[in-house]
Amino acid sequence: MKGVEVMDLFSAAGREFPQAPKNGSKVGTNSTGRGAPLAERMRPRRIEEFVGQEQLLGEGRILHRAIEEDRIGSMILWGPPGSGKTTLAGIIAKRTSAVFRQLSAVNAGVSDIRRVTEEAAQLKSEGQRTILFVDEIHRFNKAQQDAILPHVENGTVVLIGATTENPYFEVNRALVSRSRVLRLEPLSDEKVKTLLRRAISDKERGLGDLKPEVTEEALDHLARVANGDARSALNALELAVLNVEPEPDGKRRVTLEVAAEAVQQKALGYDRQGDNHYDTVSAWIKSMRGSDPDAALYWLARMIAAGEDPRFIARRLLIHAAEDVGLADPQALVVASAAAQAVDWVGMPEARIPLAQATIYITCAPKSNTAYAAISKALDSVKKERYNGVPPHLRDAHYSGAEKLGHGKGYLYPHDHPGGWVAQQYLPSGINGGFYRPADRGYELEIRRRLQQWWGNRFIR
Repeated sequence: MKGVEVMDLFSAAGREFPQAPKNGSKVGTNSTGRGAPLAERMRPRRIEEFVGQEQLLGEGRILHRAIEEDRIGSMILWGPPGSGKTTLAGIIAKRTSAVFRQLSAVNAGVSDIRRVTEEAAQLKSEGQRTILFVDEIHRFNKAQQDAILPHVENGTVVLIGATTENPYFEVNRALVSRSRVLRLEPLSDEKVKTLLRRAISDKERGLGDLKPEVTEEALDHLARVANGDARSALNALELAVLNVEPEPDGKRRVTLEVAAEAVQQKALGYDRQGDNHYDTVSAWIKSMRGSDPDAALYWLARMIAAGEDPRFIARRLLIHAAEDVGLADPQALVVASAAAQAVDWVGMPEARIPLAQATIYITCAPKSNTAYAAISKALDSVKKERYNGVPPHLRDAHYSGAEKLGHGKGYLYPHDHPGGWVAQQYLPSGINGGFYRPADRGYELEIRRRLQQWWGNRFIR
């Protein structure tokens, strides 16, 4: 198979990465045709053209040096759509002297992997390196990832994986451990606008020959709704420019209204199985914990609008009510339970209302994590401290022969004493307790008062 361009056989969406000539000379102008989408035509060809990700590609950074010096090691590029993962792979393809191959996890199977790695093994025996780029690597199943692993381990291929999902969740741990995970961030609005302006003025690959004139407000809108996705912004710009009739002077004027027409709806960038899912849930929980109802409702609305499973939301409400509100307001758990029940009885979209009510109630309730802290400390004690058994007076004395063993002897029945309480040992011998410490707010002030009346300062911080 030597000499056959595997990426032509298996590449995603027709993407091709022409390689650097073996004599090390620079690659010429990108030959992408005008029929390709603007985002493809404007794809940067060199590091100098790349916009954003300075933490990886800034002058003197490790990845910048590795590309320039052709010392690429296995890596996983992890970032949201339009952040530059495939573009980086293309830049490496043009710069490297290694053979560059590409597979798409969407349509490549184990047989395709074997074909590429067999060729790579032959090239390795001839002293030639192979870089294998796998787009959307998180879509590979375990068998496919296992098929690549030994060839990464023995250096037959240098792996570059691209994924929008958290590789620590979605990619084989062994592959992750043998690769450098590089996190790409969403582009800022200013970075996106830089790319838009470049496309507007570029007459060779961009829209310059159409004489577009785009207002600053339109640029702001296109950048803002793209949500850090350069591909989305560029393709929306192209749609806006092409849908405007040239004026007598030949210019195509794109106003805010035209831009809004080209972008009908903002992409939420939310995948129920992806990293953004966990980040959004985290923001929602932290907003409730921080007692900011507007923020908590915003993150709840994002989850609902993205189609999050309402049962998942209800479960998180139940956990949060117990963990972060706890005994400062025991009613919070009751409200969360009612909301969870409403999800099953009512269903969406109406269930959004009790979910919102529970979110607001929990957010505005006094906070205490003493129940969470107490069970954590008790579990730690169970794991670490010597256990001397249940004290004899607390053991079960209801079965035949228990009395002869001394079970229950000396137990004081609280209801036989004033106030339904009497002092006696309840913890096992050698266990000092110190698990529960009531907070000084909400309903726990009442709990604190009772415990102090019964036990003195034993439960007070």
